Amino acid sequence: MQVITRFPPSPTGYLHIGGARTALFNWLYAHKTGGDMVLRIEDTDRARSTQQAVGVILDAMKWLGLTWKKGPFYQTGRFDRYEEILQELLAKNHAYYCFCSQDRLNALRTRQREQGQKPRYDGCCRNLGRKPDTGENAVIRFRNPRDGTVEFDDVVRGHVVFRNDELDDLIIARTDGTPTYNLTVVVDDIDMHVSHVVRGEDHLNNTPRQINIFRALDARLPVFAHVPLILGQDGQRLSKRHGAVSVLEFRKMGILPEALLNYLVRLGWSHGDQEIFNVDEMIELFDIRDINKSPATFDMEKMLWVNQQYIMRSDLSMLGREMARRLNRRGIGLGAGPDIKAVAAVMKERAQTLEEMVDKIAYLYRDIDGYDPDSVKKFINAESAGFLERVGLKLESLERWTRDEINRTIRNAVKEMGIGFAQLAQPLRIAVSGTANTPSIDVTVELVGKPRTLERIDKAVKFFRQRS
Repeated sequence: MQVITRFPPSPTGYLHIGGARTALFNWLYAHKTGGDMVLRIEDTDRARSTQQAVGVILDAMKWLGLTWKKGPFYQTGRFDRYEEILQELLAKNHAYYCFCSQDRLNALRTRQREQGQKPRYDGCCRNLGRKPDTGENAVIRFRNPRDGTVEFDDVVRGHVVFRNDELDDLIIARTDGTPTYNLTVVVDDIDMHVSHVVRGEDHLNNTPRQINIFRALDARLPVFAHVPLILGQDGQRLSKRHGAVSVLEFRKMGILPEALLNYLVRLGWSHGDQEIFNVDEMIELFDIRDINKSPATFDMEKMLWVNQQYIMRSDLSMLGREMARRLNRRGIGLGAGPDIKAVAAVMKERAQTLEEMVDKIAYLYRDIDGYDPDSVKKFINAESAGFLERVGLKLESLERWTRDEINRTIRNAVKEMGIGFAQLAQPLRIAVSGTANTPSIDVTVELVGKPRTLERIDKAVKFFRQRS
């Protein structure tokens, strides 16, 4: 049997972290077994589904590299097929028309709650055996078995049992004839030959209902694997209040797609103590049977650490292109600044995200418009301007603007002035970059370049004297 998994996002919003992890697990298992992953857009909620959301989801999937061979299939393009199945279920007495008004259903639920019962449909129309008259509103309900149990072996959760008398007759078509979720997913999984349903455990309660529909249609059951949810560090289900949860928000903040995949695969799956996995290793080692039963906790600091590991290992050309693109988005051109690959080589171990890298290198490509107040307060005193002026003269005389020559010049200046290295290096950092947080001073000055360095020293000397 060929393994076919599926990822079926609903286009009512962005692709969130939980959905991305589900997509990844399906993608990895399909690739591990030589199978395929089907991409299905579950857009039957026409009031909330948008084409813009579809575009966002597809963009996120492509950015992560979670490609698919089959699809995307849109459920709104399959209404004729769902209608065919609805009529089959009606004809075989596995479904029936329900004429109960919303007022009756609301009153029923209220009464059941007052009596301490689980709210569910009472089967009022189950045995009416009639079709709606012209202009009469009716939904179609699935005739769920009332006796026995639904049992299945979940790859993650083990043997699962539901009693049929705890399940009501769910609506499988609305009054306007549009099918509902539990019907469409079963029909799609049958038609698309899905062998493994890997999804979040929030769908577990839907599974017995769907299994009964599979059986009513005499269809083979897929293998189910219900993955535990992702929680925030407060133990609550992950949501916007825990930070960026949209995949494209992580792209915006400068997370590399490979790093995000690596972090996601470790949310609920492990291979010994290994933390860093490239995609080929993920495919080779991943097995849905190794998914943890306990919920995973989203940790932003851990994800940033993983991203930094990938940045440090990244190709300089790629990092350079990414930084140039992000600088350009801020309206900053490379212009007369240093070679972007040289900057990437210096900065790749000094930032956790691409945006942080750009924040830290902007001074190399545009004029600085001020000095960090905390740096000034900590490192600038009445003598700083004089120290800067003297080292500026020495740097101006350099014929070779290299790291070694700059380092030698600064150290000679420190020795001649009889001061500590930091008493000159920190004011010089502030002068040329606007902050005291830069790479080593010789590297920083080399990257800024001779003309800009001398110009910025002169400007800083004037500012620090006025401040004093």
